[in-house]
Amino acid sequence: MSVLRNKAIIGLVNPKSPSNIGMIMRAAGCYEAEEVLYSGNRYDKAKKFNTDTQNSSEHIYLSHCENILEGVPNGYCVVGVELVEGATPLMHFNHPEKAFYLFGPEDGSLTQQLVDACDHVVYIPTKGCMNLACTVNVLLYDRLAKTTEDIVTARPVSENKDRNNQTRVVKSE
Repeated sequence: MSVLRNKAIIGLVNPKSPSNIGMIMRAAGCYEAEEVLYSGNRYDKAKKFNTDTQNSSEHIYLSHCENILEGVPNGYCVVGVELVEGATPLMHFNHPEKAFYLFGPEDGSLTQQLVDACDHVVYIPTKGCMNLACTVNVLLYDRLAKTTEDIVTARPVSENKDRNNQTRVVKSE
């Protein structure tokens, strides 16, 4: 059951790396994205090397579409995530309730046509560019961190930590 009322879909333009897709699927599961869509044919050739260790693809839809923008549901804002001039720094961005986040390929950028089709374009102000899966994780965490819902109460550590983790913080008085 989803804790967040906000809706997020991840759109990937011609991704190539199965390890990135696996990590993106894991992030989608951790941060409750609804689905992950991708365009292009490079991932289909490499997907047998999947690294989705939490089997997120069992409960998050991962599908291919010819034109990534055709996957945007009605009522969703398209948010391009790209390190480009004129984009809004992520820390200054207010996430829409229903967002379709659009990411370029690992070895390229969103085209000008895709950037022009976005309602918003944001960037993570790093020194150099980040790995695709890392970028998705940071974006989804930022969305979670800025939510007004009580995520800490809804997601207690005891229900979400690794079952082998018995470590705890004990404060001395």
